[in-house]
Amino acid sequence: MQIIRSAAELPAALRGAVAAIGNFDGVHRGHRALVAEAQAAAAGTKSVLVMTFEPHPRRFFVPSAPPFRLDALETKARILDGLGVDALLALPFDAGLAGLGPEDFVAQILQHDLGLAHVVVGYDFTFGKGRAGDTAMLKELCAARGIGVSVVQAHGDDHGVFSSSRIRALLQEGKPEEAARLLGRPWEIIGVVEHGDKRGRELGFPTANVALTDFQIPKFGIYAVRAEIDGERHDGVASLGIRPTFNQTDVKLEVYLFDFAGDLYGRAMRVEFQAFLRPELKYEGPEALKLQIAADVEAARALLAAKG
Repeated sequence: MQIIRSAAELPAALRGAVAAIGNFDGVHRGHRALVAEAQAAAAGTKSVLVMTFEPHPRRFFVPSAPPFRLDALETKARILDGLGVDALLALPFDAGLAGLGPEDFVAQILQHDLGLAHVVVGYDFTFGKGRAGDTAMLKELCAARGIGVSVVQAHGDDHGVFSSSRIRALLQEGKPEEAARLLGRPWEIIGVVEHGDKRGRELGFPTANVALTDFQIPKFGIYAVRAEIDGERHDGVASLGIRPTFNQTDVKLEVYLFDFAGDLYGRAMRVEFQAFLRPELKYEGPEALKLQIAADVEAARALLAAKG
């Protein structure tokens, strides 16, 4: 999967492509409908690319917003590659792009810089300075320049439309399995293993302290997880929270991998949240916590074994 980080880097072979446009945060089942529509429009004769923005526009306009992203750019690329997309174009979202009016966005970005043949967007797509452009305007502006447009209607279930905000809410409620149903895959965090306070090792359960960046923080608690390091997958149990037994306040993701021995410091770990086991609790001391961790390990082992 090619990750292209500016319009200037677009290979000549990708001009005339069909592009699905949006934030694609989570690449959930609604986003997958856009990809399928782009592939249908390409009819096997044109390249298909996904055009998104880095940073997420919300981060640009509200830099003080709490972490909210569902996935990293590398995760998007991996999932889109599995869907058969040819390239991921991550346009830098800066003051210049934010200041383009709808007509300039179509003329400069879609036509001149990218030379697109067709674009696919969701029913609620807006674009241009102040979100002045909608799907009707996009069709009008693109038609004048020979660019086709497909608008994909809402996809959802009995509980609502598939959306990134709905998935975030499920994670905050401690419902990773429901979030996975909307995503079409388990939700994950990717981070580098850092040095921690080594309390897990003292308790007999050495944990990997995974760095948290701009990811959505799910409900504090204990989770059954599956982790991947350098292509190797391991089952485990993770604690996400502030470790109240030790009167800490900073949020940590600590992962204990079953039957694993080795040095993980400085290595990237992908952690899939499979199930919520229990809320984070404060215990009387290390011994009580140690007994609870042992129970959590057994509960996670059983649950993951049942999942297969």
